[in-house]
Amino acid sequence: MKLDADLQAVQEVRDFLREAKAAQKQLETMTQSQIDDIVAAMAKAAEDEAERLGSLAAEETGYGKAADKKTKNLFVAKDVYAAIKDMRTVGIIRKDDSNKVWEIAQPFGIVAGIIPSTNPTSTVIFKCLISIKARNAIVISPHPSALRCSQESARVMRQAAEKAGAPPGLIHCISRPSIEASQELMKHKLTDVILATGGTAMVKAAYSSGKPAYGVGPGNVPVYVHKSADIAKAVRQILQSKTFDYGTICASEQAVVVDKTVKSQLVEELKRQGAYFLNEQDKQKIGSVVLIGKGLNPKIVGKSPQVIAGMAGVSVPGDARVLIAEETDVGLEYPFSVEKLSPLLALYTVNDWQEGCRRCIELLELGGLGHTLGIHCEDMQVIEAFGLEKPASRIVVNSGTTFGGIGATTGIQPSMTLGCGSFGNNITSDNIGPQHLLNIKRVAFGIREMETTPDQKAAHAVDRTVQAIESRGELGITRDEVMQIVKSVLSELQSQ
Repeated sequence: MKLDADLQAVQEVRDFLREAKAAQKQLETMTQSQIDDIVAAMAKAAEDEAERLGSLAAEETGYGKAADKKTKNLFVAKDVYAAIKDMRTVGIIRKDDSNKVWEIAQPFGIVAGIIPSTNPTSTVIFKCLISIKARNAIVISPHPSALRCSQESARVMRQAAEKAGAPPGLIHCISRPSIEASQELMKHKLTDVILATGGTAMVKAAYSSGKPAYGVGPGNVPVYVHKSADIAKAVRQILQSKTFDYGTICASEQAVVVDKTVKSQLVEELKRQGAYFLNEQDKQKIGSVVLIGKGLNPKIVGKSPQVIAGMAGVSVPGDARVLIAEETDVGLEYPFSVEKLSPLLALYTVNDWQEGCRRCIELLELGGLGHTLGIHCEDMQVIEAFGLEKPASRIVVNSGTTFGGIGATTGIQPSMTLGCGSFGNNITSDNIGPQHLLNIKRVAFGIREMETTPDQKAAHAVDRTVQAIESRGELGITRDEVMQIVKSVLSELQSQ
């Protein structure tokens, strides 16, 4: 009897998990050197295949640019790998000699990797690398619209790992993606931790699965341009960041908030560098295709400015790099104020940095709490105020937020999974790495005696006295009577 498609998908997940469990137990016995050799081989394979996999992703999903998807793959293969290659993940990874504490790494077991359609190949490569580095197996649940490129990325990773000595069955990718398959993967008893990158519904499902989960919230990223900023440099970085892969990285800028005193200079520079400003009529037309109900219209995600404008019946220049609409309010009724994942930007004008601060918070509260904020500024006091006050986990200063948020142009850990902390209902605000997929056991040596209170010392003295009297057997009184006598004497001594 042939199983229905949903049952086949569930059975496939179960089979993959059993294979992954057996393989992970073998991986767990390997040395740090063996693990590092496997991860190095995986990174090299990802580098070699970066262009082909990027092209596959762009062709299959219709999102973004093949060249930029190649760059994302190379970022993982080079930058992420460079950041984790010397990380200790086997055995005793740290010794605190002064406190006499050893830290021992223990893998979680099996990682459920939920993959988005916007960054499929780079996210598969990333999650495979950090999982194996921490001696975990991984079962990948791809987005249905990115099935082939996700499967191929997983195949490249698995083949490279096994060729370098990894046990077969460590890396799997579901071939029948569905809600039923994802739920089975996230809730199955063999799954140990979930790495969820995707829409809000998928992340919520991960957190409600009953398993430890690292979810990624939305990123309605504002960028504030202070009057002290280098305007030409700020515009160059904002446009490079916003247009990269047509805005599909969730750390990309969604709104520019500028001081009134430098607005005209900013607008002039934006136009000079290829931004196209929409008039009120065209703004309304394009705004009408941004949302479907209360959610983002997936048809505009990762598309060029010209394609998006065409969907709304608007004509824009062929060399327009990004479409900008001026806004004065924030909310779903103002579509340019939401996270757009495309080369669309809102522009807000403020009187000073305090008003800019409030506006940025409003934008984050609309759909980006805990994610990322950008600021272009040379005034350290203003930068500090933004760092202290904003509900964002990454405050990117004088750099594009796309690249700064993932750690490509800043000193934070390179990653394709960006936690949003409690602001965004995530368990961590970190850029995720192998260290988040490890249990750390601690061997702690005694270094001091527990101090006792006067009452405890008195009680010990009573016990010793009673024991001495009982051992001699010379007094014809009971033990309780001796206890009362000694306690009375001690009480009198303490009151003197």
